[in-house]
Amino acid sequence: MDGHGVSRKGMIAAVYWVLLCAAALQGSVADIPRFWKKSVSRVGSSFVLPLSGNVYPLGYYSVSLSIGHPAKAFDLDIDTGSDLTWVQCDAPCTACTKPLDSLYKPNNNLMHCENPLCAAINTSGNQPCKTPSDQCDYEVEYADQGSSFGVLVNDYFSLKLLNGSLVSPRLAFGCGYDQHFPVNTPPPPPTAGVLGLGNGKASIISQLSNLSVIRNVLGHCLSARGGGFLFFGDDLVPSSKIAWVSLSASSSDKHYAAGPAELLYNDKPTGVKGLKVVFDSGSSYTYLNSKAYQAVLNQVRADLKGKPLKDAVEDKSLPICWKGAKPFKSVHEVKNHFKPLQLNFGKGNAQLQLLPEAYLIVTKHGNACLGILNGGEVRLGELNLIGDISMQDKMVVYDNEKKQIGWVTADCDRLPNADRDYNGDFSEPYAADFGILR
Repeated sequence: MDGHGVSRKGMIAAVYWVLLCAAALQGSVADIPRFWKKSVSRVGSSFVLPLSGNVYPLGYYSVSLSIGHPAKAFDLDIDTGSDLTWVQCDAPCTACTKPLDSLYKPNNNLMHCENPLCAAINTSGNQPCKTPSDQCDYEVEYADQGSSFGVLVNDYFSLKLLNGSLVSPRLAFGCGYDQHFPVNTPPPPPTAGVLGLGNGKASIISQLSNLSVIRNVLGHCLSARGGGFLFFGDDLVPSSKIAWVSLSASSSDKHYAAGPAELLYNDKPTGVKGLKVVFDSGSSYTYLNSKAYQAVLNQVRADLKGKPLKDAVEDKSLPICWKGAKPFKSVHEVKNHFKPLQLNFGKGNAQLQLLPEAYLIVTKHGNACLGILNGGEVRLGELNLIGDISMQDKMVVYDNEKKQIGWVTADCDRLPNADRDYNGDFSEPYAADFGILR
């Protein structure tokens, strides 16, 4: 991706004159009390956090996390497609849309280049550090061609375990003051930043695991009706009926990638095989490579012949939309006109089934639009992204310890009851809310 702004380095000096009023902290995490450093195999060594948001019309799911001392809440877009968490910084900035009282204010806690996490977030060939004592700058580039630039800091995160214990580990994250997003694309989420949930060393889940606070497992359950929940740790992982596939063993893979997979339409082969599939909660919609996308589009259009749906070219919500005799109120009114898609992962015969409601939205105009997009048009190459639309009403589990990803149909409208559901069967209805962090 091209860089942004030829005067960036000149701006940095002015920005850091503000930020470097005092010495930066050296470590990426502060020592945590000895009683936290214990086995995390028991029930309760997980966090469950309620989510806000939806696929349409918002286009994102977010979580509120308390950072700093005293703690301050920040709403963050959840993103399994990136590692670094960042919050909009209270510093001279570009494209910082939040009011000052919603920005993160550094307090003598900038991190230095000598910290190993600095190298972990600067793997693109950039060498931002001249000496080990320099502050650690970062730049994150996203699949949609947006980016965030800033400085690495560390601070306390206030979290509540399922067993009721409160912990406040000190974690590294970005203080971002220069955000760029492509023109002629939907605006970025109006959140305070991004919660990076990838499997790299700099991600929050990796840092918590390295501190022995939790196991290196996370999951989310996105409700099609809006909201849902996010969890860290393995207490809530179902013991049965979950489909597991191995994560890619490629050292170049920094995503939750699986495959190869075969694409089917209504349980019939499309001729598309060998798909590399990435699970990305930072993407609202699902993206298939050009060949797979065209195969889906051809199958859907052929299947709609003779049915009472017409192209809705006036609806610009998504590239492909259809209208009926009268406006649709929900996907349930139109889903019977469409067939399910399947992704078959060879070993273990795991299948990810995408019912019509997992790839369609109904817009404010009452049209049904295809929530699968052509990844070739946004420079994704052969990558195929499973976005939020296709993960709704499923619990998706990212197990970094066993190097696998799993999914199971679930009720995402309630926070789970840890006493009953942690290691239980998520295909059954949940018990009453556990009642935490509401």
